[in-house]
Amino acid sequence: MYRLWATIQKDARIMLRDRIGILLMFGMPLVLVLIVTAIQNAAFEATGSGKMPLLVCNRDTGAVSRAFLSALTSSGMFEPKFVAGDVAGHVHAKEATVGIEIPARFSDALQATAHALAGKALHSFGLEGDTASAKGAPPVSIFVSPVLQGAIRRSVSSGISGALQSLESRLVLREVFQSINNKPMPDSLERALLNGSVGLQEVVVSGVRGPLNAAQHNVPAWTLFAMFFIVMSLGGSMVREKESGSFIRLKTLPTSYAVALLSKQLTYLGVTLVQAALIFAMGRWVFPLFSLPALHLPQDVGALFVVTLLCGWCAVSYAICVGVFAATPEQSNGFGAVSVIILAVIGGLMVPSFILPDALKAFMNVSPLHWCLEAYYSLFLDGGKLRDVWVNIIPLTAVTLVLQAITWWGLRRKNLI
Repeated sequence: MYRLWATIQKDARIMLRDRIGILLMFGMPLVLVLIVTAIQNAAFEATGSGKMPLLVCNRDTGAVSRAFLSALTSSGMFEPKFVAGDVAGHVHAKEATVGIEIPARFSDALQATAHALAGKALHSFGLEGDTASAKGAPPVSIFVSPVLQGAIRRSVSSGISGALQSLESRLVLREVFQSINNKPMPDSLERALLNGSVGLQEVVVSGVRGPLNAAQHNVPAWTLFAMFFIVMSLGGSMVREKESGSFIRLKTLPTSYAVALLSKQLTYLGVTLVQAALIFAMGRWVFPLFSLPALHLPQDVGALFVVTLLCGWCAVSYAICVGVFAATPEQSNGFGAVSVIILAVIGGLMVPSFILPDALKAFMNVSPLHWCLEAYYSLFLDGGKLRDVWVNIIPLTAVTLVLQAITWWGLRRKNLI
């Protein structure tokens, strides 16, 4: 035990002397998580809970166009901003990503169309009605920025089209009621007929405390990215010790290399735990200072610690494995950095795993980052407990043991132990 403690102290001193390495292991991940979460939160607000700015040029002065704009506002999807002149120019100037132009005499044309449709409906009922066809209302032009994604563009068009259809249905219904009863339709009856009686109830299948936000998605993912990036420091340290002959000298001492290997694992495992604690603390208390949503920690703190411990152990095992097989620090740093990015991509950290091509999904289960992320998401997004993450912990532990075995085989093959 004394030898192990002395070796841990030696590894800790060597690590603390590398100030650039300390900055890379602690400072850079904090900055990365803050920036990525801020960008992701802006995207969430633009496409989710936030209202989308909508440039409006209204060339009509009638009540129908005002009702149309009121319907767009009440939909909760748009925030109209009135502009004069060319809407396309304002969109091109990046004042907003979407704009509409309501043509002149829009109210009169839509009212005439509603009157004609009401007359046809009355005639089909066997009642007296005006069956003369009316010229259709001029279209409302929608101007969209090319940066707007296809799914969002279709959602915008559907929202605007739905408001138009609802307005036209309202006008036709009023015309029919007026023609039959010779009096305006009561507002209560109009709302009952148009709004419907069957509502939608959205239920988010999650047990977390508080609403899901960008922090819940990004903080766990980029914490794992920071953990696995210790390959830059630990892998390089392994290579330098091989080059300096430390492994050979250990053979002449009354100790075992297993003690040195265990010391490195415990030292850098502590580093990964500190990384996770700092990033989680920043998400919980620092994010609100930057107007970002706070991170809601899982209810089962014990499960969070177990998952973090296993993720850190896997990251350390991977870094040591890379260091054992790399011949130079350049090989260790280059391969380690690129391989972590590749594992992060196919593991679902950078893009959601469900949108990966089928060819990459076949390799997803090989990535330890995939099992780490799934375990974290079970806690942070689903509100799970320790019993809910065993399905992820078991393969994660298996991958870690495989890395340990490969490391031991590599050391024996190179006659280092």
